[in-house]
Amino acid sequence: MNESTIDEIAESVLDRVGDRGEAAVSVQSGSYDLTRFANSFIHQNVAERRLQVALEVAFENRAASASIDRIEPDSLDRLVERTVHAARLHAADSDWPGLIGPTPVPDAVNWDDAVANATPEDRARRVAEFVEAGPGMRAAGFFDTEAYDVVYANNNGQHVRGRFTRTSLDGIHQTDSSAGRGHATSARWADIDGSAVGVAAAQTAALSQNPGQLEPGEYQVVLAPECVATMMVFLAFYGFNAKAAIEGQSFFEQGAMQFDQQISLIDDGTDPRAIGLLFDNQGVPKRRNTLIDSGVSRSLNHDRRTAPKMDTTSTGNAVPGSASFGPVATDLFLDAGGTASADMIAATERGVFVTEFNYCRILDPKTQVVTGLTRNGTFLIEDGRLAGPVTNLRFTQSFVDALQPGRVLAVGDDDRFARNEFADGTTHVPSLHLASWNFTGNAQG
Repeated sequence: MNESTIDEIAESVLDRVGDRGEAAVSVQSGSYDLTRFANSFIHQNVAERRLQVALEVAFENRAASASIDRIEPDSLDRLVERTVHAARLHAADSDWPGLIGPTPVPDAVNWDDAVANATPEDRARRVAEFVEAGPGMRAAGFFDTEAYDVVYANNNGQHVRGRFTRTSLDGIHQTDSSAGRGHATSARWADIDGSAVGVAAAQTAALSQNPGQLEPGEYQVVLAPECVATMMVFLAFYGFNAKAAIEGQSFFEQGAMQFDQQISLIDDGTDPRAIGLLFDNQGVPKRRNTLIDSGVSRSLNHDRRTAPKMDTTSTGNAVPGSASFGPVATDLFLDAGGTASADMIAATERGVFVTEFNYCRILDPKTQVVTGLTRNGTFLIEDGRLAGPVTNLRFTQSFVDALQPGRVLAVGDDDRFARNEFADGTTHVPSLHLASWNFTGNAQG
């Protein structure tokens, strides 16, 4: 479906609402394609062609929303009538922010025709490269692509549109006693190197065979980008979330040196490396927002609900559901340093190298105490070298404490989009060498 048709659908929905309330509509048209593989064979190819129309209507601060996946006139009529009726029945929402007026969005090139037009055969060739990188091992994982055109329009004069592509190759190589993961995400097809991703997974799996036990305790750690990505998501969601700060559930202290000076974290949908749209769920343009500047906590992420409460403007971080849980960072970039991960290991007398976290859960949002597990490659470091693999470990650790001044020993030069437990393509981070990490047990307790 072409963009002009999407525009027309959006305007026709607004015309149907007329003057019966404030109205905002989002029309999303696109595709999601997925190839899965296990035991080194492709076992599934699926494709979804999606068209969704989502409408929000507010009448005297009483708001309701609904969505459909049909665009026949009768379907659009029912969508509008039911949403308008529901809005009149709802209780008043004291935080209803109203609708943004006409506001331009920045230009960006987040689209790649090669991703949008990729076939199952194209994905199969990349999967084959991944599998062949681990001879004698069992490979499993997925390779997906998505391409979407999106229009946001409201009856207060805002009408913006954008499109984006994303592709991710994620997989593991396994032996009888170990596994290793490889991952790559980009807006561009050419950035996905199946062989390189497969080699990373196979090397970790080979090194991880026949792991030993490690006593719980405090250790220096070298954390690979996947671990760091999870840390940054937790910091942003629970800490640099304006709703959490307003409710007194955030560690954030504006202007305070809460982190090591080597830590700078930015949420920036306008970064050339970013993936996704240049506007949020409320039609607000995304912009560069510095959360941590050389260790100093600078700002929070806002949507149009939180911004008035703190006498500021939205940073373009509204997502579906953010009325409940607050604005969400979708384009996190942690500044890289100049240290190779091998040099971090070489500088560690005794510590642990972790490739990935798993099943992380927040225990205390305000102090960022998180419990989780390691997986797919955990190694003891002794005398500057990997002394051997160890079994998966449980940790209980404050992410804020781990990054305090003086506790970040080095920042890696290997920044990339790393997989986290929430969404691919949202965290671009390097490795970190940290002075202390609290391991509390093994995977059983």
